[in-house]
Amino acid sequence: MSTDPQATAASSPAFEFKSGVITIPVLNLFSTDINVITHQLREKIKQAPEFFTNSSLLLDLSMLQDQDLNLALLVDAIRNSGMRPIGVRGGTAGQHQDAKDLMLPIMAAQNSTSSSKQEAPAKVEISTQKIPEPVVSTTITSTIINQPIRSGQRVYVKGDLIIITQVSAGAEVMAEGNIHIYGTLRGRALAGVQGDESAQIFCSDLQAELVSVAGNYRISEDLDESNRNTPVQIYLNNQALIIKNI
Repeated sequence: MSTDPQATAASSPAFEFKSGVITIPVLNLFSTDINVITHQLREKIKQAPEFFTNSSLLLDLSMLQDQDLNLALLVDAIRNSGMRPIGVRGGTAGQHQDAKDLMLPIMAAQNSTSSSKQEAPAKVEISTQKIPEPVVSTTITSTIINQPIRSGQRVYVKGDLIIITQVSAGAEVMAEGNIHIYGTLRGRALAGVQGDESAQIFCSDLQAELVSVAGNYRISEDLDESNRNTPVQIYLNNQALIIKNI
């Protein structure tokens, strides 16, 4: 019995579009010297090869507005280092054209709030006009996981994440809010992944491959011996990642 392929195609969707949120490392470039960038990038990858190798990478050109950049050479250097550029953010019209020639999409620039952190105005005028304070919802959703997070698993939640057991080596947990781990953290934990600098990580036994708050991270080799195998609190203070025994 024959089947009409057109009827099958019409009744059985071959795909669907779904919204999703993923974390992508961003390379904020301050120099156009390809040799220097390549050397420092490879040194960084050596520190945590399992985190960086074959990882997607967004190139932020915001700080190179008045500098000439050989984008094609940079992309080749990054690919040879084992990472995969997927787009550019910021930069000039010429740099955007170079990106299009390389089939790299142009991502939206950072919002004005982020930009204001990079450039401090010489003089700030303070208005005396009273502005009504916005109403901010304090409702925070929490996700509780009772099973161990095994190697190769990735967990992402929009609010706070509470894990009753352990996070194994090779596993990754991410939250837009805080992360609480009542067992051992051997894998990677990333809190405040949408830029919330007030987010924190708490765990009962720190043996992590990587910990990060709002993009500020520290890998296993950078952990202080006094913090290993102990309960800790991890948070940001003036853009510095603080790991404190509790």
